[in-house]
Amino acid sequence: MILYLLMAVLAAFAYVLIRFYLLKKEMKRATLQLRQLHQQDSAKKMTISYYDRDFEELAQEINNQIDLTKQAEAVKRSTENELRQAISHISHDIRTPMTSILGYIQFLESDEMSHEEKKKYIETIKNSAGRLKVLLEDFFELSIIEQADYPLKMEKVSVNHLIIESLLGFYEEFKKRDIEPDIHIPEQDIMMMADSSLMKRVIENLAVNAIRYSTGNVTIQLKEMDTAVQLKISNSVGKMSELDVHQMFDRFYKADQTRTGKGTGLGLPIAKSLMEKMNGSIHAELKENHLTMICEWEAESD
Repeated sequence: MILYLLMAVLAAFAYVLIRFYLLKKEMKRATLQLRQLHQQDSAKKMTISYYDRDFEELAQEINNQIDLTKQAEAVKRSTENELRQAISHISHDIRTPMTSILGYIQFLESDEMSHEEKKKYIETIKNSAGRLKVLLEDFFELSIIEQADYPLKMEKVSVNHLIIESLLGFYEEFKKRDIEPDIHIPEQDIMMMADSSLMKRVIENLAVNAIRYSTGNVTIQLKEMDTAVQLKISNSVGKMSELDVHQMFDRFYKADQTRTGKGTGLGLPIAKSLMEKMNGSIHAELKENHLTMICEWEAESD
């Protein structure tokens, strides 16, 4: 009896020793894998060759952390690329009017220039300086909006009245372009919580974009759905691709990069940032040569 008990104790002791040895070996193997990952010698996730439930759970949590780290690195690379592109675009857009201003200032220094020529060059300088001012103001506004502590003044507003009030300011612009907008706004007030000044800024930016690039017509539609309030601003467009639609909310992106005089490329990114601040969303759709900007806010619950 004692012999059997002794053999059982020895067997248990041997099992514990073997298990301890295998776990220690697995820990060394895991440490090596983590070291290789840290030194970027390997991009593999951690694998285990000895089954142990607790150790398997630890390996799974480490792999989850590896996934999160990879995602964070991907976001960081994307952000860095976006920043480099933004710096490149703003450098180009600043350099263009600045080159024009400096060039025409040199012309003005000539004593052989007539009064009419000087007047013409001064007007060109004013236009270039005005474009530069708008660019810097838009860039500054976007940088402020994207700050986490950007102030909001949320209140219950009538979306109907805000849209009509905003569009009235574009009467002359529509008239100049010979555009008669097709407006569909319900008579019954659609109330929701929003920052009225920010919402007007969104509407104005979308209206400017529609007027500027429309090839003939503009349609504005406000609709209250079961779970959301939706605003659509649509305009006919010429040559445009799905890639343009996908990227038009990126900073400084222009579907036609040769149209440097038609805007800073920041109007839509500003609108998107403002919508997100108000817990809304905005996206674009292209269908049969019509570009539609769609803004949505969650409907107020009764």
